[in-house]
Amino acid sequence: MNAPLSAEQQFSMERAERQARVVRELQAIVPTHALLWNAEDTTPYECDGLTAYRQRPLVVVLPETYAQIQAVLKTCHALDVPVVARGAGTGLSGGAMPHKLGVTLSLAKFNKILKLDPLSRTAVVQGGVRNLAISEAAAPYGLYYAPDPSSQIACTIGGNVAENSGGVHCLKYGLTVHNVIKVKGFTIEGESVEFGSDALDAPGYDLLSVVIGSEGMLAITTEVTVKLIPKPQLARCIMASFDDLRKAGDAVAAVIAAGIIPAGLEMMDKPMTAAVEDFVHAGYDLTAEAILLCESDGTAEEVEEEIGRMSQVLTRCGATAIAVSQNEAERLKFWSGRKNAFPASGRMSPDYMCMDSTIPRKRLADILLAIAEMEKKYQLRCANVFHAGDGNLHPLILFDANDADQLHRCELFGAEILETSVAMGGTVTGEHGVGVEKLNSMCVQFSNEENEQMFGVKRAFDSKGLLNPGKVIPTLNRCAEYGKMLVRGGKMSHPDLPRF
Repeated sequence: MNAPLSAEQQFSMERAERQARVVRELQAIVPTHALLWNAEDTTPYECDGLTAYRQRPLVVVLPETYAQIQAVLKTCHALDVPVVARGAGTGLSGGAMPHKLGVTLSLAKFNKILKLDPLSRTAVVQGGVRNLAISEAAAPYGLYYAPDPSSQIACTIGGNVAENSGGVHCLKYGLTVHNVIKVKGFTIEGESVEFGSDALDAPGYDLLSVVIGSEGMLAITTEVTVKLIPKPQLARCIMASFDDLRKAGDAVAAVIAAGIIPAGLEMMDKPMTAAVEDFVHAGYDLTAEAILLCESDGTAEEVEEEIGRMSQVLTRCGATAIAVSQNEAERLKFWSGRKNAFPASGRMSPDYMCMDSTIPRKRLADILLAIAEMEKKYQLRCANVFHAGDGNLHPLILFDANDADQLHRCELFGAEILETSVAMGGTVTGEHGVGVEKLNSMCVQFSNEENEQMFGVKRAFDSKGLLNPGKVIPTLNRCAEYGKMLVRGGKMSHPDLPRF
């Protein structure tokens, strides 16, 4: 008599059978070269920018036409197969991590700018177009696309829509939701949908702001109409040094309180400035406990006046040094460190986990001091960079993924940062999304009733729950388990997620 199969063996057998059926069905829809299912071909898709959790997809499909996308979705819906959309994979919350029994739908081949209208100042682009490519195409007309995440050289507009991405200039020019007027795509059933309008208002319910930031849970984005704005005549940047974190934090609040809305207002602490200075040599003050980058743009007269006002505010708040860019090359040099904060951190540690939360501007110093105490508690280093103007934090916790205990401490560290942000009047996410990373923290921010309302919106678009399942909205069971852990004084990590 043969020995009974183990649970792992049974799963492997069922997975292989399911994979064969899905591949067979999809081969009738897309060319063979557009389907990947062997381990060596699908492994590159096993995670996004959050590398702590990985899962190899059942199948990866790279459609080449809208008709193929529609057919793939209809087929997966009929087979009850989960679908996870993927752009460039630059997300930092695990939003594009595959489902082990699902299809990863890559939009990489949809990378065309379909229309650019300098008169209406709009561009219609496919979901796989890179963020920076839009501004490059608009440059000859003196226009650009304002949201500029640090990954803009690689990230796609479809991913930006999914996460409602921002960037260093979002304080003045807004997030993705403020710069997109229409989104087209398909539901999991293959139904064509359109959100927003080319006009100032949309007929019926305006669901544009619902789909933007929905993290691929409601629809697959195929086309996006974005706003373009004129390039400012001039931009100059102040680099201000502070010998105290609280002074730097208070200076951020003071700039906004003075009625100034800078084009960008960023903050970096001492460990981060040291990391980026060694990497790009931006000319940062390595003796400062924190530096602020404050940018002004507009006409020459407007910039001159605003730079003067900001310099006065920063001086009153205790800035120990102030440098103002004298030309475009120097301005870009100042920003080069901030734009390269993430790759620079990779030189300090084998791995890092980038957190993302928001707090009221007046609590910037408080959260930095709290994080410093957490570094001692969890025995891990943390470098901090902030979209300070709107209170969006990006602490980078440094750890070694080869050490399971370090990964666990990193998870607990990150969870405490998020929960502390909520306690200070903030939120568990700013622009990176929830994905899988912040499921537990959503239990802290929202009640069971609120989470159920979010599930209600999900079900209205996707009654079977096949689009990007198991992410963003925590289940009642997860929140109940997390609550028990909190009562016991512990923190629950992600035991149900595959790690390195």
